[in-house]
Amino acid sequence: MSDHEPQPSDPSRRRPRYRGTHPRRFEERYKERDGERFPGIVDHVRAQGRTPAGSHVPVLLEAVLDRLRPRPGEVVLDGTLGYGGHAQAFLERLAPGGRLIGLDVDAEQLERTRTRMRVPEGATLSCHARNFSGLAGVLRDEGIVAVDAIFLDLGVSSMQIDDPARGFSYKHDGPLDLRLDRRRSVSGTDLVASLAEPELAAAFRELGDEPDADRIARRIVTERRLRPIKTTRALSDLILAVKGVRRSDLKERAALDPHAPHPAARVFQALRMLVNDERAHLAAALRNAAYCLNPGGRIGVLSFHSGEDALVEAAFTQGVALGLYRAASDIPETPTPVERRDNPRCASALFRWAVRAGD
Repeated sequence: MSDHEPQPSDPSRRRPRYRGTHPRRFEERYKERDGERFPGIVDHVRAQGRTPAGSHVPVLLEAVLDRLRPRPGEVVLDGTLGYGGHAQAFLERLAPGGRLIGLDVDAEQLERTRTRMRVPEGATLSCHARNFSGLAGVLRDEGIVAVDAIFLDLGVSSMQIDDPARGFSYKHDGPLDLRLDRRRSVSGTDLVASLAEPELAAAFRELGDEPDADRIARRIVTERRLRPIKTTRALSDLILAVKGVRRSDLKERAALDPHAPHPAARVFQALRMLVNDERAHLAAALRNAAYCLNPGGRIGVLSFHSGEDALVEAAFTQGVALGLYRAASDIPETPTPVERRDNPRCASALFRWAVRAGD
């Protein structure tokens, strides 16, 4: 047989799945992660009502800047540096002579953001791998008594959500980690394996507003007797089964309503808040924040959960009653329809602000 003649095909062999055409790994699946190779892809994804994978859009940026009013020469503390979207805007308004202090419990993300930030001439940036609940201690370390503005963004960075290895994603399989600070000893897997059914149900209900909290908690306890629940896919599939949703139906549901939350979103949010003890850290920060502001200083908090927003509202209302704040927002500011269209992940955002008493 000639070398140029067609070779007989082997029907038992599967057609090769080329990485460029049928990628399996998250790092290769989303073209929007490489905008230089695929120009226009980010705009295309946003036009479909989705947030481009691996990107981060600062939520309610104009409202935050309008209320916190960072000015040249001032000192601002960003308690949740994250991807640095809000922080970069602060820096550009603080120069010349201004100073930004950035905190984040995620040391890995903090270092990546620090090296990427553009610090304008005449401004300074210092970063601390610390939780914002310890903001008073950070100021002492910096040799500062008080700052002119404090900003807290309680949401999770899109960079964290989109990385399956971090365990925040219910769409991509990975370890059920959910730790913002990897120095913490307890992960999502640990809590799912150890908490009693009533504790799980209470967490899903109170931290996630999950309507099926009791049924999901009961199913978790039943399943973990048979096998450990160690991956995001295992927990997500369990939740889908309780709600009677097939994974194959998710694309159709998303096409009908691109802004509808994933059936597992509330449970994952509740577990993340529980793993990282987020309510306790927020309460501690709110207790100390007014004393860390100069007279006339501003504080803004961006939350994504009704329970968190209630804590912020109560703290600001009490602060006004005690004379610590001279003004505070009556109702939270929310994203505009355009913002929700361009960044679907911001849909539940609630922004509140307050102004320290004094001139």
